[in-house]
Amino acid sequence: MEEIYVKFVSQKISKTRWRPLPPGSLQTVETFATESWDNEENYVSPWSIGDFGNLDSDGGFEGDHQLLCDIRHHGDAMDLQFSDQERIVTASSTGCVTVFLHHLNNQTLSVNQQWTTAHYHPGPGSPSYSSAPCAGVVCNNPEIVTVGEHGRINLFKADHKEAVRTIDNADSSTFHAVTFLQTPEILTVNSIGQLKTWNFRQQGNEPSHILSLTSDRVTLHCVGRHPNEQHVVATGGQDGILSIWNVRQGTMPVSLLKAHEAEMWDVHFHPSNPDHLFTCSEDGSLWHWDASTDVPEKLSLFHQGGRSSTLLSHSIGNQANVHQSVISSWLSTDPAKDRTQITSLLPSRSLSVNNLDVLDPCLVCGTDAEAIYVTRHLFFIEVL
Repeated sequence: MEEIYVKFVSQKISKTRWRPLPPGSLQTVETFATESWDNEENYVSPWSIGDFGNLDSDGGFEGDHQLLCDIRHHGDAMDLQFSDQERIVTASSTGCVTVFLHHLNNQTLSVNQQWTTAHYHPGPGSPSYSSAPCAGVVCNNPEIVTVGEHGRINLFKADHKEAVRTIDNADSSTFHAVTFLQTPEILTVNSIGQLKTWNFRQQGNEPSHILSLTSDRVTLHCVGRHPNEQHVVATGGQDGILSIWNVRQGTMPVSLLKAHEAEMWDVHFHPSNPDHLFTCSEDGSLWHWDASTDVPEKLSLFHQGGRSSTLLSHSIGNQANVHQSVISSWLSTDPAKDRTQITSLLPSRSLSVNNLDVLDPCLVCGTDAEAIYVTRHLFFIEVL
């Protein structure tokens, strides 16, 4: 496993995101942004990894991930996304959604646009209200979708002062995360173990499809979409179990994989190598899941400190007949093929790992231990 470097930043880090590369670009990944939470003052901060990882003349590593600038963020940061190369969209516990502009020429941040009352609880008499946390945001430039803990969905467009579409009371439970399946369709996860798909082309305010984890109503905290097969998603939640879903078929997950010992906070498929998936947890762990066909014997082993423990994979449900050459490795219902190699990416466990992001050969994550971890050389990636 390649080295992973840590920087302590005196802020609990809630979200981390790599700045996307332009389509067809030959540039390398260099910049990520972080948001903090549960501090007296919270900040949005872009960072550079620059020449990080190269040896200097003394044989040490050049530099570190360096803070480029920062700006005050009101409330706890609930989510963060890049909408393009320069715009960072944030979700706040105050219900506010803000678009920050990162000025690359002089490395400063400014507020580009703000919807201060994107999410709120209506008061007994209009126009009184109290703020409701904005739980999640997803961007597909110029569209921005936000979900609130109070069950509201907003569709915004960059440079529009008002929401293009709002669905109030979309869910009687709490939304925790949202992702695009394909424009204009989104998928949400909530506090009672449900996945719901919504199509903004439809006139009604009802979801087009509902899937459910179990009758136990386990809270789902995160969702990740397969980059090539938009109907394949992964979720994680309160019980730490990784669930794989085919949102085109059935109403239950394809498989449940026993995973973390506490809440799973984030899950990401690698954008160009989707047989590889990453998760992080309240238990302080950061895991790499390898479901590629070239893993020797597909052993379900978690390696940490020289010890190995077997993890169980449970495949449930029966998918319609699909030719094996076009089915995702994550949708296999063959128990022998469901065994996945799992590797711990952090040297030791500490406080909660709240968020992660991966792009090309680079991974970043943030923790409640006020630390940011970065690696530029994920061992399985070959950059062509």
